[in-house]
Amino acid sequence: MVGKGAKAMLNGAVPSEATKKDQNLKRGNWGNQIEFVLTSVGYAVGLGNVWRFPYLCYRNGGGAFMFPYFIMLTFCGIPLFFMELSFGQFASQGCLGVWRISPMFKGVGYGMMVVSTYIGIYYNVVICIAFYYFFSSMTPVLPWAYCSNPWNTPDCAGVLDASNITNGSRPPPLPGNLSHALNHTLQRTSPSEEYWRLYVLKLSDDIGNFGEVRLPLLGCLGVSWVVVFLCLIRGVKSSGKVVYFTATFPYVVLTILFIRGVTLEGAFTGIMYYLTPQWDKILEAKVWGDAASQIFYSLGCAWGGLITMASYNKFHNNCYRDSVVISITNCATSVYAGFVIFSILGFMASHLGVDVSRVADHGPGLAFVAYPEALTLLPISPLWSLLFFFMLILLGLGTQFCLLETLVTAIVDEVGNEWILQKKTYVTLGVAVAGFLLGIPLTSQAGIYWLLLMDNYAASFSLVVISCIMCVSIMYIYGKCPSLRPPVSRPLACPRCPAGLLTSLSRAPQLLPGHPDDAGIPTAPLLPDLLALRLSSYHLSPGSGPPSSPLESSSLRAAPGAERALPPAPTAAESPQAW
Repeated sequence: MVGKGAKAMLNGAVPSEATKKDQNLKRGNWGNQIEFVLTSVGYAVGLGNVWRFPYLCYRNGGGAFMFPYFIMLTFCGIPLFFMELSFGQFASQGCLGVWRISPMFKGVGYGMMVVSTYIGIYYNVVICIAFYYFFSSMTPVLPWAYCSNPWNTPDCAGVLDASNITNGSRPPPLPGNLSHALNHTLQRTSPSEEYWRLYVLKLSDDIGNFGEVRLPLLGCLGVSWVVVFLCLIRGVKSSGKVVYFTATFPYVVLTILFIRGVTLEGAFTGIMYYLTPQWDKILEAKVWGDAASQIFYSLGCAWGGLITMASYNKFHNNCYRDSVVISITNCATSVYAGFVIFSILGFMASHLGVDVSRVADHGPGLAFVAYPEALTLLPISPLWSLLFFFMLILLGLGTQFCLLETLVTAIVDEVGNEWILQKKTYVTLGVAVAGFLLGIPLTSQAGIYWLLLMDNYAASFSLVVISCIMCVSIMYIYGKCPSLRPPVSRPLACPRCPAGLLTSLSRAPQLLPGHPDDAGIPTAPLLPDLLALRLSSYHLSPGSGPPSSPLESSSLRAAPGAERALPPAPTAAESPQAW
């Protein structure tokens, strides 16, 4: 016969605690579990899967890069993903509210908010540029296909002969000697690059020279934020319905582009360039570092979004299954996107008579220069361009939904009263308006410099620091260090307390690694990293420890539906059945 205590434990509650309920009527839950899985897939599968992973793969040894990549996925990515889903699902709180388990580490939650804020600001600017290219593709001939435009320079040399361009027809390829001359002797500047730099961005000559705000980009930025707000106007109830399309249709477009790409001449060369292993690269520490950073960036660990999305799960949801499925789907998408990208780039390299490395790029250079130029070589190029940029928009929106919801949920849960729960739509509107205003400088002529700066430093080494401190605080501090429960005069004085590592890092920025410069931007201090670290270390200062009694702390419910605060972690003397 099963005892009363065992029954309570099977239901997810500890002895003497109120029985846990599956649903949270106050905060709300996902309509069904498919909505959570699709939202998490849309959150994890973003622009980095398309424009970052393929480049990292071929640069770090091709197929050999898969080995450290999947090692990092198995031993770092999936465990961290599972931990964050479990953390958020158990507490039913956002990335700030969950730290009521250990208020001294609440700065980690603020660090997650800082990371999500930085990424949310520039991510929507990338989406707005994709919108701009999407609208520009609605023409019989793509505007970056030839060099006869007012913005083109004498150095421009297109791969198409303007006299042969007709609606949907493909001109004959350039002769090999002419292609060689264009690319090597004349140092060819492609029309897609000039369209990107001289027309879309009107790029300034320095990061400090903001110039004018590009009104077309500003309008597209407004469209992006309006779309994001409308999809989140009712929180997870509305976004959960939108993801049925935004999370699945990119796979349809990827498949269409893949089928078209592999049927082109030179596609096999590009794919082999992508997959051919260089086993000597495995011995380089940089390759393992790139694999780890890509796992952190791609899965969204330490951004706060996983905790937030899981907080709307039913309490007894199988989050272990979800973490494995979502993580593997995300990484498989990255590999699949590499085939799509390099099949087209291989065709372009074959057409130009150059090596694939001459046309391969990453980041905005791939999405808005190299790949659009390759699309001009295809029959009915406007159609393929519309599909490609529509896919980028959907990939970006899937991530942006969760970034905005992370910030809104953190604010709402932190205040926690009935009024703000009823006015959550206005909180969402306020955050969206603030994001739009903060994104305006990124639409100026120097905006791309700042966008790349934020992209390099916002979600880099800070994610590793946040993840490490989160693991330490959950596994080794909460419930294991009783001296940290009551207020202490010097919480960092204990030599056994690993939380002191945070202050050490924040005081030694020279220990933080830098990142390669992608746009000729002078090396700058790791401002986002240091800000997140300082916010985290702020809550490690004397007097910031938890209250002397658990009852004095904010009421973090142990689970949706529970009416009492989360009890202190069980000590060794308590029954092992409690957990």
